[in-house]
Amino acid sequence: MNTPIAAPSSRRHFLAQAGLGLAAVSTISRAVAQGSAANSRLRLGLIGCGDRGLGLLAPLFKEHGGYELAGVADYFEDRVRDAAEKFQLAPRQTFTGLQCAEKMIAAGGLDAVAIISPPYFHPQQARAAVDAGLHVYLAKPTAVDVPGCHSIQASGEKARRKKQVFLVDFQTRTNEFFIEAIRRIHAGQMGEICFGEATNHVDGPPRKADPGTPEARLRNWLSDRALSGEIIVEQNIHVLDVMSWVMKETPPLRCSGTGGLKVRLDVGDCWDHFALVYEYANDVGVTFSSRQFKGHGMPGGFLNRMFGSKGVLSTAYGGDVLIRGGADTFYRGGSTSAIYKEGASANIKTFHAQVLAGDATNATVAPSVTSNLIAILGRTAARQRRTTTWEELIRSTERVEADLSGLHA
Repeated sequence: MNTPIAAPSSRRHFLAQAGLGLAAVSTISRAVAQGSAANSRLRLGLIGCGDRGLGLLAPLFKEHGGYELAGVADYFEDRVRDAAEKFQLAPRQTFTGLQCAEKMIAAGGLDAVAIISPPYFHPQQARAAVDAGLHVYLAKPTAVDVPGCHSIQASGEKARRKKQVFLVDFQTRTNEFFIEAIRRIHAGQMGEICFGEATNHVDGPPRKADPGTPEARLRNWLSDRALSGEIIVEQNIHVLDVMSWVMKETPPLRCSGTGGLKVRLDVGDCWDHFALVYEYANDVGVTFSSRQFKGHGMPGGFLNRMFGSKGVLSTAYGGDVLIRGGADTFYRGGSTSAIYKEGASANIKTFHAQVLAGDATNATVAPSVTSNLIAILGRTAARQRRTTTWEELIRSTERVEADLSGLHA
């Protein structure tokens, strides 16, 4: 399979296409797939009723006004019950068990699905949705291993051929300050990129259940390497995506580094820290570090700095984005304090507009897969304690297998 690398202009193309889609909202001229165009509302199935799925995204889909929540799927009956009560769904619209997504998709009556499940399940669920003719809104990361990334790339391409929208939800790529700052870098205003830093230092995720049972493992999936892909893939991918965006989605040549599990020992098998160096062409190195344990008051967050010959980019997910440099380089930027919610709202708006406009360019897929592979590259180099090249990685057929025995089907 070809390497899933986006062209340098992919982001600009996506923004242009999104703008066309937003304009289409007021002049709806195309039918929405599978017959719900009469009122422009998409019949949406929600896969994953956890904190982000039910707590954030479902209300945002409803708030948008262009969606009808027509089904919910989650392994856990209590989550599905809460969702059904909150959105007044009938029992026939609720699905549980390991095959909950596939059952909901097979039941029909949907135009689109929002896949907000643990990343381990993303490739299979996305493939089932695309095969069923549905539009797909997919949470990051796209997958937990290289074959899964290739599967997502293939599903996105198949969706494009079938005129189905496939959007991956990265919030930073919707933010005006991130967009403008990186546009300026790509235009050469910061000069030649010399080196960079990417850091993701936060406390560990909350424990959802006492460990010891298969169900507890699934509730604590953020701390489970197979289900989440590891912290570098599931959460640290935000800063690695910014790094990749700055570098025009041209992948690094190689990565080396280390990591381990030394502090957060209460639940799961994800490492709690990484320390890596990504090496790009033209002798550009980007150091990366992450932690997920108590920082004892030290500054943290999702941070990027890229140093150019004429200036420095500084970004913070939930903080300030700016470029420091001379008069022709300086960019004041602004605060992204509401990016977690606003970014999701923007993607929900774009997804709806693209469906109505029949815009299935699906430009978010390739850069999202590339960033996912970059995260897996770092995980591989650290866990194998050796320098790993990009060319070696993309040929990998190794799958991350989760032992799901003990969970009811």
